[in-house]
Amino acid sequence: MLSNSDHIEKIMSVPPVEVIAKQSRQAARQLASAPEALRNLALAKMAAALESVKTRVLEVNALEIIKARDEGQSDAMIKRLTIDDKTFLYLLTRLQKVAQLPDPLNRILSGHTNPNGLRVCKKSVPLGVIGIIYESRPNVTTDAAGVCIKSGNAVILRGGSEALLTNTLLTDAMIAGAVDAGLPQHALQIIRTPGHEAVSELLKMDEYIDVLIPRGGKGLIKRIAEGTRIPVIKHYDGICHLYIAADANPDQAVAIAVNSKCQSVQVCNALETLLVDKQCAEQLLPLLKTAFGSNRIELRGCDATQKLLPGIAAATEDDWHTEYLAPILSIKIVDGIQSAIAHINYYGSGHTDGIVTQSLNMAQQFEQQVDSASVMINASTRLSGGGDYGLGSVVGISTDKIHVRGPVGPDQLTTYKWVAYGDGHLRA
Repeated sequence: MLSNSDHIEKIMSVPPVEVIAKQSRQAARQLASAPEALRNLALAKMAAALESVKTRVLEVNALEIIKARDEGQSDAMIKRLTIDDKTFLYLLTRLQKVAQLPDPLNRILSGHTNPNGLRVCKKSVPLGVIGIIYESRPNVTTDAAGVCIKSGNAVILRGGSEALLTNTLLTDAMIAGAVDAGLPQHALQIIRTPGHEAVSELLKMDEYIDVLIPRGGKGLIKRIAEGTRIPVIKHYDGICHLYIAADANPDQAVAIAVNSKCQSVQVCNALETLLVDKQCAEQLLPLLKTAFGSNRIELRGCDATQKLLPGIAAATEDDWHTEYLAPILSIKIVDGIQSAIAHINYYGSGHTDGIVTQSLNMAQQFEQQVDSASVMINASTRLSGGGDYGLGSVVGISTDKIHVRGPVGPDQLTTYKWVAYGDGHLRA
């Protein structure tokens, strides 16, 4: 077992980013033809290798948490950084689940035979080399590795300096498992140096890297997208809304609103703005205030909301634009579904927005007119994600419309190629 000094020495004796990128490109060529059974075996061995280093990972992660606290990191950051027994089991389970998913590669997406006998088909293939740049969450290390290997892509990981040792331990174990299964040595790599220089170099590697996926705050994502010629799958703000319609079942509405906000306040699909129809506001707002109060959520309201809930803070224009990732919720009373839809489409980030209603027509109207990657009908916004959608591990939730939208899993990390089968066919 390596000591901290051993790990630090290994981190500092690494090849330049360009060499890493070239190695990944070569590995991607081999991965593209790796059969499903081999990729699934690699995922199983990666999980087993992780299990063998669990004790060491927890020890190193605990030291990095102490360092983060000493540096004044927020409680939300500490929570995202922490790996405990439950989190570690989650990491293993996600790898195992992604192995059980259908193979995303070599699927015939469409096809036909021309009158002259030429058979034409469109089949799914890997994207190639994926670069993942992320902050604080060590679970991204294992999720990204699993999703990329399942989809036949080589992956270069670059986590935040606050979890450098944890991430390298996790990655080294998975590399050992993947190589033991027979995958190329450089199918999975991690940049082991702290600082911004390595990221700056990575952004220049458009010759070798096909796609970048940044995970973190809006500032990080914007810097990545503006600083590279490599296509970027972006995961911007999760300014998620829930509209409680006039006909909503009160008990269901309160339960969904509370779960959407309180189940985990620091995540991207947590509720940030609650829209309540004016026809039910007088009945529901006191119930909601009591429920949120018991969960220690600070409420901020529009003028109409403040009149019904005296004592809460005023919601400003900035509040409607804010992803809190904290125990704060803004509330606005709206005049019908069209007002709710207009507010969401203006202030929302296109991540996840929901409605509580007993009307199928109203639900369909909301679903068709709200421009978001996920629309929830009588369900918590917290359910928008790879696991709850049955997709297994994902590497993020895209708020783009091209190349992918919503949860980014193995299927979403593929593209396609056209294949034509002939028998001496010539162009006339």
